[in-house]
Amino acid sequence: MDSLLIDRMAAGDHSAVGELYDRHSLLLFGVIVRILNDRAEAEEVLQEVFVQAWTSVHTYHVVLGTPAGWLLGIARNRAIDRVRGTAGRARTVQAAMAPAPVKTPEMLASLTEQQAQIHRALDALPPEHRELIERAYFMGSTQSEMAVELDLPLETVKARIRTGLDSLRRVLDHRPVAQ
Repeated sequence: MDSLLIDRMAAGDHSAVGELYDRHSLLLFGVIVRILNDRAEAEEVLQEVFVQAWTSVHTYHVVLGTPAGWLLGIARNRAIDRVRGTAGRARTVQAAMAPAPVKTPEMLASLTEQQAQIHRALDALPPEHRELIERAYFMGSTQSEMAVELDLPLETVKARIRTGLDSLRRVLDHRPVAQ
């Protein structure tokens, strides 16, 4: 279904972007909010994600992953770029010092089954893999930064992330995980 929407976008069908938005905006918004910790900025970044998807639909290649994964990559990169911006840094520091927001029924209701699957898959990872993946994907840490912060060899950090991502991919694709 998503691949057909991507094909329609590539052919210039504007309604395909709306359909893709309807299918994935909640998941993407959740990831962006988690990275930025600011709903207003997350809304802006979400809009930028779909504008970028429309303008660069030709960069999507099915052999590199699913359309949802492609959109998640765009969302993650956009959000991290925003965090790394000068203004974003100041807001992130302030937000980090603020108490965690109370989860409202509306926020809990917005969780999709796909989000729940991702959380379950992350929970199934060994803690040393999960921590590195969360630092990289949700906090924007580089592998080199993590190696220094955690006093680990860079190759260990790379291997744990690669192994963790491979396990996530298998779980999310419902394939058996190699032991």
